[in-house]
Amino acid sequence: MQFHLPGREMTGNIFDQSIRFLLCFLIVVILGGVLAGIVMTFMDVFQAMKGILLTKNTDHGLKSILIDALGVLALVEVYRTAMFYFIEGRVKVTHIIDTVLVAVLTETLAFWHRDVEENRILLLIALVFSLMIMRILAIRFSPDRKALCDGL
Repeated sequence: MQFHLPGREMTGNIFDQSIRFLLCFLIVVILGGVLAGIVMTFMDVFQAMKGILLTKNTDHGLKSILIDALGVLALVEVYRTAMFYFIEGRVKVTHIIDTVLVAVLTETLAFWHRDVEENRILLLIALVFSLMIMRILAIRFSPDRKALCDGL
């Protein structure tokens, strides 16, 4: 099985071929996870509607919808990173940082609805700020700075 990337010569290396095969499998698994997340989100929407109509309680249902939807968006970022590697043969640091930022912000929103220690919240805030600084530095010192500055 030969995979050809546009604008790149294939080396025929068995390692390169096996990585591309496993990446195709990973992309299928990620798409399955996105589909499962969407189904879970719709199930939570119906549960929330039932809860609103019967008990007039919106907090738990809306929290579940928010966390599921953000989880799907985090998987979409992972999918974009995997596709970028499949097309370009490398992953930019900004893509990795964006993916981690989406996942961390999803966890941050999940913390709003739990009793979490103050130390953990402070660590999470420090992590978000350090990721933001890393993203800015990755864009500023990128070899292809003009194209990336548009995304800042």
